[in-house]
Amino acid sequence: VQLQASGGGLVQAGGSLKLSCVASGSTFSSWAMGWFRQAPGKERVLVSAIAWSSGSTFVEDSVKGRFTISRDNAKNTVYLQMNNLNSEDTAVYYCAADVVCVTNCPRRDPSSYAYWGQGTLVTVSS
Repeated sequence: VQLQASGGGLVQAGGSLKLSCVASGSTFSSWAMGWFRQAPGKERVLVSAIAWSSGSTFVEDSVKGRFTISRDNAKNTVYLQMNNLNSEDTAVYYCAADVVCVTNCPRRDPSSYAYWGQGTLVTVSS
């Protein structure tokens, strides 16, 4: 499985960005995709995730109401629409795939995600 993330960039506070992550290679019916972010000096945390088959989602509290995760099954692509961005959203964003998620999907533990994209930098200027 290869994951290619894109869509990061520099945006002013209050602005929007849409991240995309395309999965190629093997695909799995029982899997989930997640977006993690890592700010400088901080650990990597899950922002949002979606179970591929059911569409069930997880959204971290600090981005609820601002970020929306979605998927396009035909394109093997997951998106993260980010609105009303603020300086605390500045980070490198990574997409990741959990390819053995059978129950309680999507899972939140980073160790459940075996495949990772290269990361895309989001910088929010105030």
